[in-house]
Amino acid sequence: MSSIRPGDLSPGPQIRATPGAYPSTPGDSGSPTVSSELSLSQAVYKRRAKYTVSRKIRIKVGTWNVAALTGTEKDIGNWFIHGKGVSESLSTHSFEDAIPARTLEEVGHQEARRRKTASTTPLNDPGCLPSGDEIGLYVLGLQEIVDVSSTAEALKPYNDPHPSRRWKHAVESALPDGYVKIAEQQLIGLFLVIYAAPKIAPTISDVATTSVGTGLMGYMGNKGAVVARIVLGGCTRIVFIDCHLSAGVEKGNLERRDWDASEVLRRARFSPVYNDAGHVEEASDSIGGEDVAFWFGDLNYRLEGMAGEDVRRLLMLHTQNEYRTVGKSKRKIDAELALHDHSVGHDYMEDDSSSHTSSATHSPSSAATSMTLHVSEALDPSSDPASLQTTLASLLPHDQLHQQMRKRKAFQDGWREGPIDFLPTYKYDVGSVGMFDSSEKKRGPSWCDRILFRTRRDKQAYEDRVRKEESARKRDDEMKAHGIDDPTINEEVLFDYDPANDGADDDYDDAEDPEPITTAAGFEDSLHLEYYTSHQRVLSSDHKPLDAIFTLTYDAVDPDLKAKIHQEVARELDKAENEQRPAVTVIVDHHNGGDSNSSLSIDRDGVDFGDVRFDNPRTRHITVANTGRVPATIGFTDRIATSDQAAGAAPSWLDISFDRPSDKQQPSAEPGDVYTLEPGDAANVHLTLHVADLDLVRALNAGNVHLEDVLVLRIHNGRDYFLPVRARWLQSSFGRSVDELLRLPEGGVRQPQRHPTGDANAVKWSAPREMFRLTEVVEELTERAVAEWGMTCANDEKPPWEQYTGWPFTSPTTEDSGQKNGLKYRVREALDTDTSILECFPAGTSPVRKLEAVAETLIAFLTSLSDGIITAALWAELESSIFVREKSKKAPSPHSTEEERLEILDTLISSPAHSTSFAFLTSMLVKIIAEIASAAVSDQTRVRQELQGAYAVLFAEVVIRAPPPAGAKPRKGRRERVLGVFLGD
Repeated sequence: MSSIRPGDLSPGPQIRATPGAYPSTPGDSGSPTVSSELSLSQAVYKRRAKYTVSRKIRIKVGTWNVAALTGTEKDIGNWFIHGKGVSESLSTHSFEDAIPARTLEEVGHQEARRRKTASTTPLNDPGCLPSGDEIGLYVLGLQEIVDVSSTAEALKPYNDPHPSRRWKHAVESALPDGYVKIAEQQLIGLFLVIYAAPKIAPTISDVATTSVGTGLMGYMGNKGAVVARIVLGGCTRIVFIDCHLSAGVEKGNLERRDWDASEVLRRARFSPVYNDAGHVEEASDSIGGEDVAFWFGDLNYRLEGMAGEDVRRLLMLHTQNEYRTVGKSKRKIDAELALHDHSVGHDYMEDDSSSHTSSATHSPSSAATSMTLHVSEALDPSSDPASLQTTLASLLPHDQLHQQMRKRKAFQDGWREGPIDFLPTYKYDVGSVGMFDSSEKKRGPSWCDRILFRTRRDKQAYEDRVRKEESARKRDDEMKAHGIDDPTINEEVLFDYDPANDGADDDYDDAEDPEPITTAAGFEDSLHLEYYTSHQRVLSSDHKPLDAIFTLTYDAVDPDLKAKIHQEVARELDKAENEQRPAVTVIVDHHNGGDSNSSLSIDRDGVDFGDVRFDNPRTRHITVANTGRVPATIGFTDRIATSDQAAGAAPSWLDISFDRPSDKQQPSAEPGDVYTLEPGDAANVHLTLHVADLDLVRALNAGNVHLEDVLVLRIHNGRDYFLPVRARWLQSSFGRSVDELLRLPEGGVRQPQRHPTGDANAVKWSAPREMFRLTEVVEELTERAVAEWGMTCANDEKPPWEQYTGWPFTSPTTEDSGQKNGLKYRVREALDTDTSILECFPAGTSPVRKLEAVAETLIAFLTSLSDGIITAALWAELESSIFVREKSKKAPSPHSTEEERLEILDTLISSPAHSTSFAFLTSMLVKIIAEIASAAVSDQTRVRQELQGAYAVLFAEVVIRAPPPAGAKPRKGRRERVLGVFLGD
């Protein structure tokens, strides 16, 4: 026997706000935006009628109070699973499969052989009820599997699992192969267990169980109920309630039973049921919202208004005829009936009562003959005063349960019961078929054990009736308020209706075949009661077991049909969403080396910028075309950045711009800007990669970072496009230290270093070759530019060195910057590839333009040095000596200037490479000053001095690394003075 735990059908898919997951638009509070009103699961659920099929199932509900007696579990398989132990002669029901009495073991023999170690059901009983695999769902409710009269048991804070294990083993041993335990719940002595056939078990879901204690102090578990809820076939909710209500025959006990039942209804709670659409079904967490419910157990309702002694003797007139041999029970029955020869039982016999009065000494044959004569009259049982049917009919009006239902004090809201055509189930002598309680108490027989049922239609019909009655009461109150005490005097009133009394005397309506049930899911089910009977010939308890067999016609989900519908709906939704969802096509430049390009989809390679150099912008273009049927709002959203990356839509080295203003009418793209494209429209996006930040250059040179990232182009209410961008960094001599430049190989910074036998990191130069090459070219081009100007330019045009202070290292900003940037790019490329700088320029470039490009490149190179020509440490020593000299307050003189030069050189000599670089630079500047001053038409001294001051200021900023002091402000002019002493005469 296997056991399953039904799966949780509740949805919990959480939609994360990550790119690619159909993200929400701003202001949607994180909820996903879809084009369809229904999600896939909701759309499938809306077509559930197409994937459900009608099925039938037999449900057997059994209840038994086992009185905590040993050996009762030996009978469970025979009566509950195999349908044995039914006495047709003690029931007014006609069983199709009933076996002639002569083939069954005689009652006296059965009672005589009773043992606690074996089943007490009669021998040769094949069973007369549907059994075995004819039943789809076995539902068993037991009471008093432990002694609940014990205060110690009632107050236990836990359930003892051993009794329930014994009962489960007994049931599972009798069940056909393959049946699966669906649910179980125990509350002290109450035990509910449900088994399903192999084909039914997989169709059961949303199983939930709970218990409600109503015993001591209103909460202890010696009384109360255990409850289970299942969903059958994915559509029909069923609730099973196994209860044991308060005992006793007093009025207070009756009221307590009613209260117990109401508390079970009020306090029982389950986990909610989620339908296929992901919605919680209405009222699915309590009793009352189900489609079908079964309430069974020891309800303990008694017979009221009749003496228990009279009822016992009346019923024993019927049970005595079951015995053909004399035994213990037979003698007790005969003795009691003999002592009351004028009892109520004789009123149903012939007038000659003496001929039918049994005594303790009568032979079995005389009693049998007496009854045989009576039966031979062949009267209709309904009109025969001595028939069992008449006897039961005379007792049922005294049944408290039926009375309370009519009074609407308990079980009034739609609960029904099958016809009671069997003897009261309580209380018998243990081991007896027909001997009611012979103890000193002689408790009156009662139908304590019951099986009730209710459909959704039953409950709704009751609620409709209550609403109509309430409406009638309100109308009656209104008429009385208008002074009409008797409604019949109102001509508009056709009849007089008193809702408080009308219908109160109606007979109890036993169960009939109901109208179809409209379930909560909207399907048409029906419930039919086939059998409702007790198993009179089970002897091991003082209660007789009771069961009912129902046929439930219900709609169930067909997995194959549902899968087919799911596929159909998915295709339809996909098509609808694609039509209604914005759709764009994205095309980007694709470069395969050089500057050649072709358009390819982004899904192949993304955006490849190719080889990238320092301060050389590269641009790629993206075309975003709206190929859908609705407007598309696009924009770049924050990408997924790692901890060492700056957040934002693009990395710091990439700029994004559109060919149009944003929806906010901003000409340039800002973070979060969006652009709306109408169907058929297209936008051009420009991606510009520019590496100019020196910190980034140094990291790229060191290989610590790479030019790779992923942009996220978001289509609002659509999908995200992931756009990889990448470039290959070409090493640059810019952004390095002097010490690094000394170790660069011959052939430039990009030349692979080949030192098979030597140290690849060895010092190769006394000063950076780039420094030497730049200063050398600046000297040569200055000489050419000055000479050319004097030969080619008009006399009235001022030379550039007179127009721009600091020329050629500073140049006019009004000229074509693009052309100049191109020339400077060529100079940098010549430096990095160790090719001729003079030959890198296009033909026809004037010496002036060449000189300006090289001179400004020199300034940029000096600025990019990580340590500078004069390092921070060297400057600290120089500044200290300058401070001492300033404190001495000596007047400057040619002799003191020379001493100052020597002090500076003595300080710099501690770093030869920096000292040599400083010498190259100052020597170049002196020559340039001399060359330009010699070309001055007049006042060459003034020109020389102006150039010396301008160059000192300009180069002090790029040559000396002087961090701001922690204390007082630095004295102005100290750095300029260091340059100035070398630029003067």
